[in-house]
Amino acid sequence: MTNGRDLLVLHIRDERPRAPGYQRLLDELNRAAMRAFDDAGWAATLLPVAHLGPQEVLDRARGADAVVIMGGEDVDPQLYGGALTYPGSGQHEPEADRTMIAVIRQSLDRRSPLLGICRGHQLINVALGGTLVEHMVGHRSSGPSHFVSTSVEVAPDEPEPAAFAVGEDARCSHHQAVRSLGDGLRVVARADDGTIEAIAHRKAPLLGVQWHPEHPDVAGEQLATLLDHCVDRAIAAV
Repeated sequence: MTNGRDLLVLHIRDERPRAPGYQRLLDELNRAAMRAFDDAGWAATLLPVAHLGPQEVLDRARGADAVVIMGGEDVDPQLYGGALTYPGSGQHEPEADRTMIAVIRQSLDRRSPLLGICRGHQLINVALGGTLVEHMVGHRSSGPSHFVSTSVEVAPDEPEPAAFAVGEDARCSHHQAVRSLGDGLRVVARADDGTIEAIAHRKAPLLGVQWHPEHPDVAGEQLATLLDHCVDRAIAAV
């Protein structure tokens, strides 16, 4: 772990010909994230995992000072023993899932900072042996905005609550969530209905949030704070 500011931002793919509207939404979130990282002084590179070989992605992650895994399609349920069919299952990206899980485990082994957002948050849990709720309601909008504002309550035993103090301004758009925790993980925050909204590893600087801190309306306030928290955890562990 160095004190550099080279950041690798992983997403699934640049093109979705069969889902152009979804691609536009993800592009908007990615652009907002990259602006926030740039404003915070990171030299960030956005990498489409599905277009590259797993070893190249692992090598790029190893050379970065921190990694962020963005949102996207549902995690392949075969990776956590989930139901193969469920409401809203849609398209899965098993090869990208496996590559990103390998990156998560590499970051765990190296104790290097990694932040997972939405799908990335769920992948952290699956990578460490956890499971997911395959389908839930109330955490995304069926309207044009796709997002709902959710109130997030930080766990009382969280030592750094300020990093997660988004209050009622957590922008959510998901129909899956963490069910059982993976090895070494703890719950950092929950929604009012009990949904796990943030997790962290007990020893390594791995952090996942279910909400979207990269949403254009809040990225400037939320995203860099969470990533800096990951980095601070890595420095403290040295």
